[in-house]
Amino acid sequence: MTARSTRRTTAAHSRLAAVGALAVAGALMLTGCGDQTKDTKDTDKSSDNASSASAPLAGKLPASIRDKGVIRVGSDISYAPVEFKDASGKTAGIDPDLAEAMGKQLGVKFDFQNGTFDALLTGLRSNRYDMAMSAMTDNKNRQDGVDPTTGKKVGEGVDFVDYLQAGVSIYTRKGDTKGITSWSDLCGKKIAVERGTVSEDLAKAEAKKCPGGKTLTIQAFDDNQQAETRLRSGGADAVSADFPVAAYAVKTSGGGKDFQIVGDQVEAAPYGIAVAKDSTQLRDALKAAMDAVIKNGEYQKILAKWGAEDGAVKQSAVNGGK
Repeated sequence: MTARSTRRTTAAHSRLAAVGALAVAGALMLTGCGDQTKDTKDTDKSSDNASSASAPLAGKLPASIRDKGVIRVGSDISYAPVEFKDASGKTAGIDPDLAEAMGKQLGVKFDFQNGTFDALLTGLRSNRYDMAMSAMTDNKNRQDGVDPTTGKKVGEGVDFVDYLQAGVSIYTRKGDTKGITSWSDLCGKKIAVERGTVSEDLAKAEAKKCPGGKTLTIQAFDDNQQAETRLRSGGADAVSADFPVAAYAVKTSGGGKDFQIVGDQVEAAPYGIAVAKDSTQLRDALKAAMDAVIKNGEYQKILAKWGAEDGAVKQSAVNGGK
């Protein structure tokens, strides 16, 4: 709504500028003189004002990104409804829609580039991406560059711009729960997860609690679609994923006949856009853009479109994860 209003204002301004330019040109033809340098400066100023109106936060971006007009986004595009390829092959979902709305504020395009989830932060550190946006939970380990399994530091860590709250859920084949109602029921079972996710971390932590003779078998895959395929075929007893993903799978897979969620979601935490520690200007620009999208109402419409309204936040935060 706000964006459409802004475009109308900008268009009207451009039309008025065009009328003024014609009047100046006519005066110069009649008199044969005039300050053409002043006219050029006025035109440049008019263009700057129009650009500012259409992308009010463009000036907050680093000049290198603003000049390119593109932000490179690392993302595992297989995690519906957060990000996935639709029937036409287009990248769709919550994250791409939010990025597009932010792009209107910043005057840039967000170029989503597909990668495996557990390699996204490595790609960010190597400057393959400017940011990572992929249903990534903001937590202290990722902020500090610590491996959650070993507790050892493996990198310099990242900063996050938080934009959504989500917990973790378990789902099984519909009508075949194997008696699973919570994480403690997984001992002696097989669970499929996406590699590098909080679900994998939780499964590893739970496996350590299992008594002898009741091993929890963890099957880790490159993406959640592979994990769901294993569950569907009977090769696993359950899958764990973020609640929005689990809910979407239950609703859509097999027309709603394949899966069911068991138990409550746990470990509710913020999703964050990850940026390198030294990219503070980009981080702050992204936060300003997300706050603008929340304020103008586009954020709420996007979450409603994908059934994720329960995870809405009132404003973004930097490194809000624990």
